[in-house]
Amino acid sequence: MFLVLLTLMYTLKKSLGQHFLKDNAVSLRIVEAIREQPFQQLLEVGPGGGAITAYLKDLPGVDFRAVELDHEKIVWLEKTYPDLKGRLVEGSILDMPVPFQSKFMLVGNFPYNISSQILFRVLDWKEQVSGLVGMFQKEVAQRVVAGPGSKDYGILSVLIQAYFQVTYLFDVEPEAFNPPPKVMSGVIRLYEAGNPFDIQDDRKFRILVKAAFNQRRKQLRNPLKAYFSKEVLEQPIFTRRAEQLSVQDFVHLISLMT
Repeated sequence: MFLVLLTLMYTLKKSLGQHFLKDNAVSLRIVEAIREQPFQQLLEVGPGGGAITAYLKDLPGVDFRAVELDHEKIVWLEKTYPDLKGRLVEGSILDMPVPFQSKFMLVGNFPYNISSQILFRVLDWKEQVSGLVGMFQKEVAQRVVAGPGSKDYGILSVLIQAYFQVTYLFDVEPEAFNPPPKVMSGVIRLYEAGNPFDIQDDRKFRILVKAAFNQRRKQLRNPLKAYFSKEVLEQPIFTRRAEQLSVQDFVHLISLMT
């Protein structure tokens, strides 16, 4: 492997939440994590200065693509790595169509200002996303992997864990980036789990989970009263709070909806 040197031949845009990875050891750990299971198609989100891209673009037997919103970075990447031409998509993952026709992996040092939106995009693409290895603000990463009863447990925890196996891999210090963010970062991994809870109506499931956590400190009968009959709301489960319910509990609530 070679050393990736991040050079300031481009500008860093605060408006896009750009904090580019410069620690080569972290890049290698991310690449090692994503290679633990086989895949044939890979989308990197926000390649920026190419710290991870340099290792991903030549993976044998892998159709690699990357999506980058900043035109300046695309120009820089294509000049630095000419073999990337034709494999970079200018735009946002939040707006682009599904990049492959079959299963693919996702990887990235995800922009912190849209990290939650990216995870909801992954949920939209859950039938095709076989897995993800990504760097997030540590607070967001902890939310994704949190279990019931934790202060970090919330909407993202329930929705992601309903369809993916989740693992917190490691912390990343601010000094690993240019410029250093004011917060710690965390790398997580998701693997597709199919539909282990047999959720029949994903739309209802999302609505219910979001409504329940909208008033997370109150008993469920308060935030969910619009979705259930008065008789159903008398059941013991509605005396609990959203943060106390498992994914399976939320799936059970769907069956009680009017």
